[in-house]
Amino acid sequence: QVQLVESGGGLVQPGGSLRLSCAASGVTLYYYAVGWFRQAPGKEREGVSCVSNGVGTTYNSDSVEGRFTISWDFDKNMVYLQMHNLQPEDTAVYYCAADPLPKGLRPDYEYWGQGTQVTVSS
Repeated sequence: QVQLVESGGGLVQPGGSLRLSCAASGVTLYYYAVGWFRQAPGKEREGVSCVSNGVGTTYNSDSVEGRFTISWDFDKNMVYLQMHNLQPEDTAVYYCAADPLPKGLRPDYEYWGQGTQVTVSS
């Protein structure tokens, strides 16, 4: 049974930083494409960062380029999203997702976590 569990969300002031973690079981993330997505109330799910299978290419959306970085520790079967200079518009539920095929930032990955809330507010 595949399970992805996100953690690390919370309340942060504008300009602050957070690191999200995604722990996987039932899959070996090294062999999967992994993406981070977010969904704000009333908005569609948006891809923010991804890494292709086998530590391949990483890609960030324009909205987070230069502020968010995806990283991984495949020995621990975990993927991370380091977020800097957070702004109120970054407020959303953040999800990690995994797929055996490279999907880029398309929100049609096969496996999804339950999400973690990130709120940026003063």
